[in-house]
Amino acid sequence: MATDLASAPAKAATKPPRRRAGSSPLAKLVRHRWLLLMLLPGLAYFAIFRYWPMYGLTIAFKDFVPFLGIEGSEWVGLKHFEALFTGPDFGRLMTNTLVIALLMILFAFPAPIIVALMLNELRVRFVKRTVQSLIYIPHFLSWTIVASLTYLLFSVDYGVIAGWIHAITGGQKIDYVAQEEWFRPIIMLQTLWKSTGWGTIIYLAALAGVNPDLYEAARMDGAGRWRQFWHVTLPAIRPTIVVMAILTSGNLLDQSFEQFWLMRNSLNADVADVFDTFVYYVGITQGGYSYATAVGLFKGVAGLVLIFGCNWLAKRLGQRGLF
Repeated sequence: MATDLASAPAKAATKPPRRRAGSSPLAKLVRHRWLLLMLLPGLAYFAIFRYWPMYGLTIAFKDFVPFLGIEGSEWVGLKHFEALFTGPDFGRLMTNTLVIALLMILFAFPAPIIVALMLNELRVRFVKRTVQSLIYIPHFLSWTIVASLTYLLFSVDYGVIAGWIHAITGGQKIDYVAQEEWFRPIIMLQTLWKSTGWGTIIYLAALAGVNPDLYEAARMDGAGRWRQFWHVTLPAIRPTIVVMAILTSGNLLDQSFEQFWLMRNSLNADVADVFDTFVYYVGITQGGYSYATAVGLFKGVAGLVLIFGCNWLAKRLGQRGLF
């Protein structure tokens, strides 16, 4: 009798819990049917416009002929990838793309962080909002307008800044938009002017979420403005910086086609050609659809590897990754 009473609690503890009514998968689908219905348009968009077109990547492994279609074109395997990696243009394209990517990492990526930190230190709200509005405006201008402004400022014929430089230094006039050595600095100036202000939005939102009590506690411990920045502000936005760095890494080989296309000319083509412009030349103007698709697929795979690699590196360094 005593043994039965002693084993009763153990049997009760090992008894599996009863499933609550309405917890089955079908019941959950019925309960959340309206939310799922609202989700359908988004799923349909990604399925139709994002995933289904990936089937067209198969032409990278075929000699695609538009009249025959994807299915009727001849399968050639890695022929176009071999032509890409062994061709005379690959080294130049990779060098130009990597140099621009390195400049983006050194200048374009930290610029929004620096500007956001500077704006965060402004205490006059009117001045802060005015500066924010002014630096946001260039983001809404198209690259055509930005390129036109660049020619108006730096060309040899009617460039305002080019004329000022010539008046100060003397000597022969320089057409900055046609010089190879000035192409990359001009590209970086355009990118900084157009994108920095818009990029500060994410970091300002992260800074707005910092608990003010942390600054108060730091001041009570005798920390000055620099110590508050180093020990409170920077650690608070570090997760945001890491996530943005991971996302940016996937686009290192993906340059802005419009920007490079508008600023490219016959005099600076050796440094202006990147994978994006090369895909246009080969795929559109020369009809090399399969070869251009192979170039695009190479870029996509490289970007995917960079994202996973940076995410793994962030976790190894003790940061929260993207996934």
